[in-house]
Amino acid sequence: MGRRATLWAWLMLAGCGPSGVDYAVGTLERERIELVAETAEPLLAFAVEEGDEVDAGALLLRQDPARARLQLARAEAELARAEAAFMEARHGPRSETVAQARARLEAAEAEVATVERELARASALLPEHFATEEQVDLLEGRRDAARARRDEARSALEELRAGTRSEVLAQQESARDAAAAAVAELALTLSRSELRAPVDAVVESLPLEPGERPQPGQTVVVLRATGRTFARIHVPEPLRAGLEPGAAAEVRVDGRSEPLEGRLRWISGEAAFTPYYALTQHDRSRLSYLAEVDLTGPGAADLPVGVPVEVRFPQVPNLRTR
Repeated sequence: MGRRATLWAWLMLAGCGPSGVDYAVGTLERERIELVAETAEPLLAFAVEEGDEVDAGALLLRQDPARARLQLARAEAELARAEAAFMEARHGPRSETVAQARARLEAAEAEVATVERELARASALLPEHFATEEQVDLLEGRRDAARARRDEARSALEELRAGTRSEVLAQQESARDAAAAAVAELALTLSRSELRAPVDAVVESLPLEPGERPQPGQTVVVLRATGRTFARIHVPEPLRAGLEPGAAAEVRVDGRSEPLEGRLRWISGEAAFTPYYALTQHDRSRLSYLAEVDLTGPGAADLPVGVPVEVRFPQVPNLRTR
């Protein structure tokens, strides 16, 4: 309830003494729902107008989905790559890969043998001066390089034969799961480019126009739910002690000769105005407690929001008789 209605309730209660307060006042309400934009993409079109009645799940508006679609396609490609890498790590290398590694090792071993023979021949010819020191040094360098390549090829083949380490497999699995989560998140973002009604409601307000770019979190549609009708009231302090949630209520509305049936759903445990310990016994009757009364009887759905109501609780004794 707004400030004006709150002040009205306060003035009504302030004029009553402890012996005259036997009802609570307030206004008729329905849940107000503000739907916000998830992204800053332009609003393409509204599927509803202000005042339209919509069912839960009905389309309300569309935002431009082009950027979200591109991001989702990129994420799906990354997921496919991560999935392939994980499957390769889990199943181990293909037989063709192992054969290639074995062939590289055999070639490296052959190169080592060739260079070692050339070095041995040059070393034997060195005393006869048929070879030079430079030739021997060059062949020793080639031999060492060939041995290094052979050792590298042997290590690569042994690694393939041993299979993927558990740590590498866990890393690949984590990368795949992260890529899958990114796809799910972007798919959700894409789905939210179409805003739908969460409940049966009436479109109360459309603050923006097609073509505008809302900020993320900015309200783009305001709905008034049609399901639950309730009275938001201020219960005077003399009535508060005798009330608990579930209490039966009679709700009177201007223009209706008979009261509507209701039930107290919730009542605040704290007073809305000056703390009780700062008031005299006379002034404590001016305290009020915010509460909500659900209208359970027929006829409530057709009533407009905001009309004043007067609520009495039959099980609470009439204070005028005290």
